[in-house]
Amino acid sequence: MMKKKVAIQGIAGSYHDIAARNYFEGEEIEIIGCNTFRDVISTIKKDPSVLGIMAIENTIAGSLLQNHELIRESGLQVIGEYKLRISHSLVALPGTNIHDVKEVNSHPIALMQCTDFLDTLPNAKVVEKEDTAMSARWISENQLEGHAAICGKLAAQIYNMEVLAEGIETNKRNFTRFLAIADRWTADEMLKGEDKNKASVVFALPHTAGSLSKVLSVLSFYDMNLSKIQSLPIIGREWEYLFYINLTFTDYLRYKQALDAIRPLTKDLKILGEYAEGKQSV
Repeated sequence: MMKKKVAIQGIAGSYHDIAARNYFEGEEIEIIGCNTFRDVISTIKKDPSVLGIMAIENTIAGSLLQNHELIRESGLQVIGEYKLRISHSLVALPGTNIHDVKEVNSHPIALMQCTDFLDTLPNAKVVEKEDTAMSARWISENQLEGHAAICGKLAAQIYNMEVLAEGIETNKRNFTRFLAIADRWTADEMLKGEDKNKASVVFALPHTAGSLSKVLSVLSFYDMNLSKIQSLPIIGREWEYLFYINLTFTDYLRYKQALDAIRPLTKDLKILGEYAEGKQSV
């Protein structure tokens, strides 16, 4: 069986890497690390056999609005999702004592999610870096004593770091939802015969009284369960908004009827993907 190529933003040991391995559990995958989410999209467009894993929302930090837009503009298809429990660790060079840590490096959101723990290290300077796993790799490669990184345990293993403390996130209900994306032809092949019970849809609405409530009442009439709604202003079209919605349903035909019923009330309605609702890590 051919190894699946999966593009992620970040490097080995990052949370995107963990999400990709969990999503394709039991399959052999080759990770393609990209600098930005835009690079993930262009990697898939250059080679349609490549799949992508992209974070879309976090239960604490909220939605990654730019990723909603990137997927909509790309024409790529959402083929699935995975909800990863984010558990942060403090890692440093082997033999480091936690009281000797003078500087803590990580992504700003990871640092924000560990503020209570960081308060217990009053002598450590907190410095923002562009990535969690990259912080661990940088400390390891440069043998930086007195430095620690906040990242996942996988990064500690990969970059030969010692875990000084784990589960240091303030809120233990810290999950990130990742979307699996693919070229439309690849998506059609992969989803053949799959049981679909979730859809990601986007449409435009004018900023007029009742425009959204009409759409929502139609969806309600068709027993669609709205699991997410996110609005974004449309640049260059004042007072018009894009609405990204996630629907879960038990009857695929009824879901299709619901979309047909809201189409005349909306503009530029686009199905970003239909897939099976994703698993959640414990």
